[in-house]
Amino acid sequence: MARHSKLQKQVLVLYRHFLRAGRDKPGFVPRIRDEFRENAGIKKTDVMHIEYLFRRGQRQLEQLRDVNTKQLGSFSKPADKS
Repeated sequence: MARHSKLQKQVLVLYRHFLRAGRDKPGFVPRIRDEFRENAGIKKTDVMHIEYLFRRGQRQLEQLRDVNTKQLGSFSKPADKS
């Protein structure tokens, strides 16, 4: 079994926290899974980008835990129009 780095462990914990927080809100769990799967392709050596996404995830988790939260925003690049 491969050993995970400290950052990888933190991301896994964040993922579990997201799943628990989204359990009570309809439609959130599939969205959370999709977001994490989309970012799973980031190279392990791109630590700065991973740390940025981790910090952003922590802020989004706090918003998700708020009882008044009804939807989760997305920060994705617009598709190139060719």
